[in-house]
Amino acid sequence: MPERIIDLRSDTLSQPTPAMLEAILTARLGDDSRDGDPTVLELEALAAELMGKEAAMLTASGTMSNLIAMRTHAEAGAPLILESQAHIYHNEFGGYAAVCGLQPILVPGRRGAMDLDALRTALRKAGQGFPARGLVCLENTHNAAGGTVLSPAFTAQVSDIAHAAGLPVHLDGARIFNAAVALGVPARELAGPVDSVSFCLSKGLSAPVGSLLVGSREFIERARRIRRALGGSMRQAGIIAAPGLVALRTMIGRLAEDHANARLFAEQLAGVTGLYIDMETVQTNMVNVDVAGLGIDAGTFARFLAERGVRGLPGLGTVIRFVTYRGITRQDVMEAAEIIRRLVAEHPWRPAEQLES
Repeated sequence: MPERIIDLRSDTLSQPTPAMLEAILTARLGDDSRDGDPTVLELEALAAELMGKEAAMLTASGTMSNLIAMRTHAEAGAPLILESQAHIYHNEFGGYAAVCGLQPILVPGRRGAMDLDALRTALRKAGQGFPARGLVCLENTHNAAGGTVLSPAFTAQVSDIAHAAGLPVHLDGARIFNAAVALGVPARELAGPVDSVSFCLSKGLSAPVGSLLVGSREFIERARRIRRALGGSMRQAGIIAAPGLVALRTMIGRLAEDHANARLFAEQLAGVTGLYIDMETVQTNMVNVDVAGLGIDAGTFARFLAERGVRGLPGLGTVIRFVTYRGITRQDVMEAAEIIRRLVAEHPWRPAEQLES
């Protein structure tokens, strides 16, 4: 293996800052599941303020936040309406069914944005064919679409349509601050139209662990009981909340650097024969590269690339994802792009007889 690895698989690889580590050591602690941990309470209040909601609750992960939101909003046997490539459907281990008893209705979309006419059709189906009230879920930024963003206006459109049909809306906002920075708006504008929102501390914001679920006071009170039932109540959780506070106070603005590096990386690869990048999807810190033109799948390409010191996250087909984050520099993405260009030029995955032709 190469001595140096440029690991672009995910921004979950971001490392905490020295200030975050210091905050862990000096955090005021308490029992979050009893009288409350003072640092957790401070983090939850800040999260609610940033999202323009009444209350917030700390959880261990974005998947847990989304799971609790679904279980709080909807009843077993109800429909869960999602964009067809939603992370909740494809990457959260079927919790919507196993834990919540929800049945997904997938709505086609473009670059992560649901088709509104298809949404209306899905809502009619939900109203006619299910015994319980369901839920509509959005995702911003949209992971599978390449980190694309949903505008406040689009989110409001979806919310208006869903609310008119009697369904609440949850926003999977794992990277909502990336969307806010890309659009140049406060995160509360992106969260304003929806009934609840989750976001992660442990991705581009660089905190080591944690997610927040945010909504009305009554919603969060019910969500706390569900969190307890799922084993998610914590004790001295201030050691998680303390670096999260640092993240929310100091790390949001610097996400623009990750976006610039992702754009630079995409531009360096855009003209490489055999690779395809939809440049309109390069809006935040992700770059999806389709290697179908090379005649191989993403897993094969990723293996050859890792041998040369660059790691990406391959999908099941021909698309491999690259993500920038704090710790990945402009020099890193330039070097990674050059390694990819050389790999494509060498095409070592082709049989010898093809190389000779």
